[in-house]
Amino acid sequence: MNQLHKFSRRSAISSFGSGFGGLALGSMLNSSSQASESPQPHFPPRARAVIQLYMHGGPSHVDLLDPKPMLNRFDGTNPPDEVADDENRTKTLMGSPFRFRRCGESGLEFSEIQPHVSQHADDIAVIRSMFSEHRNHEQAIWMAQTGMTTAGRPTLGAWTAYGLGAENRSLPAFVALPDPGGASVDGVRNWSSGWLPPVYQGTAFREQGSPVLNLQSKEPRSRTIEDGRARLLRKLNDRHLAERPGHLELEARIESFELAGRMQLAAMDALDLSSESQETQNAYGLDDPVTRSYGTRCLMARRLVERGVRFVSLFMAGQPWDTHTSNNDGTRNCCLRTDKPVGALLTDLKQRGLLESTLVFWGGEFGRTPAAEHRDQKTAYGRDHHPYGFSVWMAGGGIKGGQHYGATDDFGYRAVENRTQTANLHATILHLLGLSHETLTWHHNGRDERLTDVYDAKIIQELLA
Repeated sequence: MNQLHKFSRRSAISSFGSGFGGLALGSMLNSSSQASESPQPHFPPRARAVIQLYMHGGPSHVDLLDPKPMLNRFDGTNPPDEVADDENRTKTLMGSPFRFRRCGESGLEFSEIQPHVSQHADDIAVIRSMFSEHRNHEQAIWMAQTGMTTAGRPTLGAWTAYGLGAENRSLPAFVALPDPGGASVDGVRNWSSGWLPPVYQGTAFREQGSPVLNLQSKEPRSRTIEDGRARLLRKLNDRHLAERPGHLELEARIESFELAGRMQLAAMDALDLSSESQETQNAYGLDDPVTRSYGTRCLMARRLVERGVRFVSLFMAGQPWDTHTSNNDGTRNCCLRTDKPVGALLTDLKQRGLLESTLVFWGGEFGRTPAAEHRDQKTAYGRDHHPYGFSVWMAGGGIKGGQHYGATDDFGYRAVENRTQTANLHATILHLLGLSHETLTWHHNGRDERLTDVYDAKIIQELLA
């Protein structure tokens, strides 16, 4: 009997242990087979990569990006009829304690608690007229990440990986950088491929320790042994897959093993921050315990897009921008953690000539109310969730900076000018990547589904450089 049939795939994997990267490395480096041709953009792109800075919890737009003098003027009073809402959540108006100032040649306004990001005012376009369809975190996150308020759909990063493929075969097309301090709300679904093939889901890279689990063999082996083990596992995997045609999960898992082999060299190099100058590390805040974690991930993001990763998403533990009980302190603390690293990221990308081809996208699932959720005679407390009008910003990658697009009313309650739904934002991002939101589809449940799906989405031409 053929010796290969005596040695099952299950027993091979069991005896090979956890070092799947090593199993694939030899065959990946020596293989004469060529990679399948990558998908192509529908038209010439303005950006080749996206860095998504996702701010879980809902940043307060009236404290950061959308100054409202009328809100401060009527602080502590009941809102006028036009600001009242059916849910009776907007009660006593609460002005912002933070001063706004005009920045850059454009005079774009930023809060004083964003001293580093505001230095890039002329590269940033703020959308002040966003609105969403749900005030609960999970549903609003699904809307922001996947285009609808239903769970289980592909994320923007997965659609990008599907539409463009991998630019660097030794690194994933889509990388997620979770917070080592804990999972974000909705966990791994923030980088899910939904019903797209699993090969398009985000690959989570760790900030601390080995960037990717099980990437290195526990015990060093000679090249001859590694090559032999790799060839054997490839034969077993190919036979196993041939006996089970159409199993996308299985095909994606085999591809992930082979990618792990290629990543043994590329990923370790991409995430070796020790090769960065001390000046660069300090600029990102790696010398400060407050900014070290987020700064590390921002620097990792730059190194990944520099090496051809298409989409990188950064996340924060829990939902720190959810400032129900202490909006002012909570918002300030979030800025202390993120503003310097994000400012450094924009500076670094620009100095390296990468900002022109990298779209940086900052925002959460919704904003905060212009009123105090709780207030006594002395103190105003937090702000509640607010889906009716909020702000996000974009920079680089074909964006015309130094402008704000759209507006909310005088109190920051409702988007009233150039109201921007999530589908329009997603259509614009895909457009910058050279992808048509109408053409990029996947047949699912008997119909061709897309990121913008049931919405009559429009590209926001005013944002384009």
